[in-house]
Amino acid sequence: MTSSTSDTASVLRTAAGTDVSAAARDHLWMHFTRHSVFEPVESGGLGQQVPIITRGEGYRIWDEAGNEYLDGLAGLFVVQVGHGRDEVADAMARQAKQLPYFPLWSYANPPAADLAERLAGYAPGDLNRVFFTTGGGEAVESAWKLAKQYFKLVGKPTKHKVISRAVAYHGTPQGALSITGIPAAKEMFEPLVPGTFKVPNTNLYRAPEHLRDDEKAFGRWAADRIAEAIEFEGPDTVAAVFLEPVQNSGGCFPPPPGYFERVREICDEYDVLLVSDEVICAFGRVGSMFACDDFGYVPDIITCAKGMTSGYAPIGAMIASDRLFEPFRKGTTTFMHGYTFGGHPVSAAAALANLDIFEREKLNDRVHQNAPAFRATLEKLLDLPLVGDVRGAGYFYGIELVKDKTTRETFDDAEAERLLRGFLSKALFDAGIYCRADDRGDPVIQLAPPLIIGQEQFDDIESRLRSVLTEAENHL
Repeated sequence: MTSSTSDTASVLRTAAGTDVSAAARDHLWMHFTRHSVFEPVESGGLGQQVPIITRGEGYRIWDEAGNEYLDGLAGLFVVQVGHGRDEVADAMARQAKQLPYFPLWSYANPPAADLAERLAGYAPGDLNRVFFTTGGGEAVESAWKLAKQYFKLVGKPTKHKVISRAVAYHGTPQGALSITGIPAAKEMFEPLVPGTFKVPNTNLYRAPEHLRDDEKAFGRWAADRIAEAIEFEGPDTVAAVFLEPVQNSGGCFPPPPGYFERVREICDEYDVLLVSDEVICAFGRVGSMFACDDFGYVPDIITCAKGMTSGYAPIGAMIASDRLFEPFRKGTTTFMHGYTFGGHPVSAAAALANLDIFEREKLNDRVHQNAPAFRATLEKLLDLPLVGDVRGAGYFYGIELVKDKTTRETFDDAEAERLLRGFLSKALFDAGIYCRADDRGDPVIQLAPPLIIGQEQFDDIESRLRSVLTEAENHL
């Protein structure tokens, strides 16, 4: 962590004159946040200040005290082109002056139409219809609703169930949360939408022991569990399978060779839609604009969001095949679904400017070329006693932490709490790197930096992680 004196003036204050950190503590309900750490000690809290991030430039961010950090998570798997790109902000300002808002409810606006055409051009196969949302969870929600209505329209009304993977995260709306495979994220909101079923994920490190040395056999085994679930539930009741190209939650599980080829065969055999949930993986995170291209399969639906605008404005999309749109071309048939801010013209303008940067700076090629070096640099950490596995693809990696490397024994809940929340989260930030210490499966550190970085920053990330993980041994 370094400090920039130009950024350390007086304490930041709100318009009412309150310290911004105090205002955040007292009035801001932060997402996925344990608020007790910010409560005063005398009230039973830990008395920590809410971190305030004030500025970003390229792959770096600064807090209110002027301390500089390497953004190792691209915000939240989002800021592909880096912070502070004037041309994206300028495009948004121009659009806001010309047409700040108009809904897509039977009307269109030029940026939304332009962006839909562009996304259809990037998408594989006949995925030519773009339904805009304001985020990824809404895109997943839209995909499930479309699957249900599509099968009703084609005379298969009992096909409504969804299959997804264990520990997978697909969003927080009630339907998307039902598809999510993280019990702790769901239990407080039950009962959820019925009709969702889970199959094993593609975590090779935790695969059945007899399959760990044969990736292709493991991939076939994992894919066949989907066929097994469809048969068990009844093929006439299953509408869709939702899969991320690289599963995020649990720590970046890439697909084994042949996995998606087999999943595609299974979906075709049982007339089940394959939904590629690319909210994180799209727009260069793995390499291509859409990660299904990186792994050689054509889904029926793609859900995406985050990197479409590099976070400069909120937007998401469900991209569906011509086959799925066909019943909606006739008569009075309507998809009775929509969002006030879906396809917002300012957000669409931001996305177009963002994608211009992608093409001009050849960011997809950059990720493809640099990904092996990023992997090799992170794999140096495997010499540390705590590091059991380094896995992922592109600029998207998870580092699994273990109690015993020989047996692959993981930490119990109390140990994981002490390691991740008690030490690592703060220690990583204090070391000048913003990334994620995640306990939604086995303990991992996740990295997804802006796509503009290269070897110098890879080495910096490895060095900072090495320092913190070495010290972590003393906090077990």
